Amino acid sequence: MAIKELKRIAKIQLIGGQARPGPALASIGINMAEFTKQFNDQTKSRNGETVRTTIWAYSDKSFTFTIKDTEPASIMIKKAANVKTAGKHQINDNVATISKEQALEIARKKMVDMNAYDEEMALRMIAGTAKQMGIKIKDVDLTPVKNGGKK
Repeated sequence: MAIKELKRIAKIQLIGGQARPGPALASIGINMAEFTKQFNDQTKSRNGETVRTTIWAYSDKSFTFTIKDTEPASIMIKKAANVKTAGKHQINDNVATISKEQALEIARKKMVDMNAYDEEMALRMIAGTAKQMGIKIKDVDLTPVKNGGKK
């Protein structure tokens, strides 16, 4: 059995259950029709949700791919804050504020895709993302933690 030559690894975001052939997939160099069929079958339960996907493209136009379990944190934060776009300048733009409970709920969902030790560290990561988007989280302190948060 011959070993396939890896041509490219691509990380893209697609809408669950709604992928279509297009420029994003054409540039990867895979069989777009086959990929969209397999992707849409695997993500039909996540219809309309943004799905992060990693595609390994081989020289014979074959591929393998994986999908992440959760939406990107930025999209989850925007949904919680009920805004369409984030602030352009995080220091000057405060586009919205969400509660600590909303942020903690996002952190709990994202724990499977994060490298956090506990919910508190995951919450701080979500708060950092929100801060960069110009979205504030009530009652969350972002001062540096000593020892990387390890206990």
